[in-house]
Amino acid sequence: MTAEEKKKFEDLEQVLMIQEDILQFTHFTNNDAWELGSMMVAEAKKRDINIGIRIELNNGLCVFQYMSDGATLRNDSWLKRKINTVRLMEKSSLNFYTSMCKAEKNMADIFLEEKDYACCGGAFPIRLEDAGVYGVIAVSGLNHVGDHDFIVKCVGKYLHADEVPRISGHI
Repeated sequence: MTAEEKKKFEDLEQVLMIQEDILQFTHFTNNDAWELGSMMVAEAKKRDINIGIRIELNNGLCVFQYMSDGATLRNDSWLKRKINTVRLMEKSSLNFYTSMCKAEKNMADIFLEEKDYACCGGAFPIRLEDAGVYGVIAVSGLNHVGDHDFIVKCVGKYLHADEVPRISGHI
């Protein structure tokens, strides 16, 4: 990896950590999951994108799920793998992907099975202030950076957080 590529991943990692620091919840109930998930569905419909959305608590309970027309079992599999990654790493799956790229490692290097975990964006921790990661929001249907950005945009809107840095493009 070139010094320029490494710098790109370091800069991206900083933005992702800022996003996770800003987008924390004071509380998160099943009703919050319904409201946030419904808002995400409305945003997807407004943008005319086919998407799968799942919100799961760390105890494994799925408190919200939506699969648009056109969603497949493949989307469902991606959602599960992305959620497992956030649960294990306690950071967004894109942040995990970025750290793996920066370290020039693959899943086998850290003893993770690709059938159970995903090294890509599209899942974001539900972090409670002063309590840690409580659950996960996952999206499947766009490219992995688009999935991540969709979550950040929606969670930022839900939490009324105006100053959240965004990323775009392909990584």
